[in-house]
Parts: sequence; structure tokens; C-alpha cells
Amino acid sequence: MRLSPATPVLPTIPDLRALLLDLDGTLVDSNDAHARAWVQALADQGIARGESEVRALIGMGGDLLVPKLTGEDAGSDLGKALVQGWQDHFEPQIPDLHGFERVRELLEWARDEGLTVVLASSGEDEIVDQLLEHVGVADLVPLRVRSDEVEQTKPHPDVLQAALKKAAVQPEQALFVGDTIFDARAARAAGVACVLLRAGGSPGLNAEEYVLGSPAELLEALQAAAGN
Repeated sequence: MRLSPATPVLPTIPDLRALLLDLDGTLVDSNDAHARAWVQALADQGIARGESEVRALIGMGGDLLVPKLTGEDAGSDLGKALVQGWQDHFEPQIPDLHGFERVRELLEWARDEGLTVVLASSGEDEIVDQLLEHVGVADLVPLRVRSDEVEQTKPHPDVLQAALKKAAVQPEQALFVGDTIFDARAARAAGVACVLLRAGGSPGLNAEEYVLGSPAELLEALQAAAGN
């Protein structure tokens, strides 16, 4: 597919073959829930951090977030306890979360256009599986990057490099959709065109080139660029 938008809301991709998608804040409105879970996990260990401080770091994986907040390695005893605490506090919130409007329609359109869709998230596999099932799109995301396939999380490019390998495409043949500056940095490091969505509520997006409001806006822009 040739992605050639009439207006500069999307990057031009002459031979688009794959759509790489972040999950939290991109397909599912879950960023605030992640921040709350981390704050509670930190509090369990006697560490006080404000939700706004943690919220600004959501988009990083636990391997980077833990040392950023505590100075401790994520593989330390404290780090492991914090990651487990985050998961314990996040899972009960999943039933209250929702997918963004028209997410399923976006994924169906990509499938019908012959694009390979890969979930480019390094989140814990159990959590990711639950979220995909909860918002009703697991059947439309047959390919995904597993947490054990990634050495370093975003903003490092590992997740996108693994996603490109699964999609069997070159970086210039893919479009990555995320919602944080960490997504944008990972995309640049991997050489992949990127669009960010404001729906996730992440700060710092104004400096990025391609930013849309939501998956619904992205779908409309993709349809227009593809001429359908």
C-alpha cells in the first residue's frame, strides 16, 4: 500500500506493509491506571512518589522506570518487589478500563488492506493478554512482541526491531503508532515512521511531528491517505 497523505498529518510511506501498534494509551485507556499501580507498589515498599511524577514516566518499561524512581536496578530485590506490586495493583483495575473508540475498526481496516499488524509492546505477557481480551481485539492482533524477546524497553528500539522481524518487513515499510515521547524516541532509533495519539493523555507530544487525537482520527487519516 502507498501511504501518501494529501495533508501532512501522516508520514509518507511509499510501500506500507505493516502497522506496528503500542497498547497502553494507544489502543486502551490505561495509562492512568498504570501510574496508580506504580504509586501503590512504591508505597508498599515505603517509597512515596506523587502520581504526576510517575505518570510522566509511563511509557517506559519497568526496567527503566524502577531505577528512574528509586535508583535501584529493576533486577534487585526491591525492583522485583516493585514490578510484582505494580502487577498486583494493576490487574484489579482491568475490568474498569476501556479501549478507545473505533480501535476494532482500525484493526479490521488494516487487516482488510493486507497490512501485517504487530503489537509492539514489551508489557508483561499476562497483563497484555488480559487487556487485549478485555477490549475485544485479541483476535485481530495475531502477532505480538513478547516480554522475553526484548532486552531493553522503550525508548530503546528493541521492541520495534522485534516487531519488524515478526512482520518480516524493513523499517521503511512500517508505521508505528504510539502515544508517548518514549514511543517516538524508540521509533527514531529503529528508523520507523511514527504517529502519536493524544488520547492516552501523555505529556510532551507537542514537539513531535505527527500527532493525532485518537485511533478514530488515525483510521480516518489512513483511509484518506490510502484513497478509500
